Amino acid sequence: MKKLYTKKQFILAIMFLSLSFPGLTNVLASSGTQSPSVHWEYEGETGPDHWDRLVLENWHCKIGDMQSPIGITVTEKAKLDEIIFHYHPTPLKIINNGHTIQINYEKGSYITIGHKKYDLVQFHFHTPSEHVIHGKHYDMEAHLVHKGDHGHLAVVAVLIEKGKENAFIKTLWSNFPKDVGTEHIVADIKICARHLLPHNTTAYYTYPGSLTTPPCTENVTWFILKTPIEETQAALDKFTSLFKHDARPIQPVHGRIVKESN
Repeated sequence: MKKLYTKKQFILAIMFLSLSFPGLTNVLASSGTQSPSVHWEYEGETGPDHWDRLVLENWHCKIGDMQSPIGITVTEKAKLDEIIFHYHPTPLKIINNGHTIQINYEKGSYITIGHKKYDLVQFHFHTPSEHVIHGKHYDMEAHLVHKGDHGHLAVVAVLIEKGKENAFIKTLWSNFPKDVGTEHIVADIKICARHLLPHNTTAYYTYPGSLTTPPCTENVTWFILKTPIEETQAALDKFTSLFKHDARPIQPVHGRIVKESN
């Protein structure tokens, strides 16, 4: 009969391995870069239900208490600090990483929330939206990933729904890389991530969570902007022709409080 291990036993095992193999600590402390040799997908034997079995560093994916995404239904109204965006133009650096289209950002752009500063590292897309807002899945969700001191991440999520053409996204889609895994620098095109934001950035939800891809590290504060932006059905179809579905299923809230700006 297969022996079942409790959550406490699993964590103790991780601690033992970390002490026995010091180099492992750096892996577990990863800010979210999955080893390219570890193949994972959004379905099948390497899908979300099996991510924790693919490599040791993915243990959060199975037993973490603060996993993302979540369904937002109950919130606590609060006076929240405004997110101040300091985004600057940068050459277009775009990559098809096999799971999504990712745009890597040059240093110098950042956000401030209260007294905390987070540098913009990259942004990418998921379809449909990973977060569900009061029972609604949006057509797409963009994640602007920022890194602060000590490796803590702040991700600003922008919800996207079908509607009028978005010139900024059109520029990105016009430069889809044909090959997987190679960053393409389009030197004659400069972009500014500010053009991905909705007109209202003061209204948002926030909660403590994790990366939504392996290794599912729980070092993320989420800021989900309440006002969506629009994109045409044709543009959505172009993305899904490459990535049919790249959204992790909803994870348990486990008593976390989702705060909503007044």
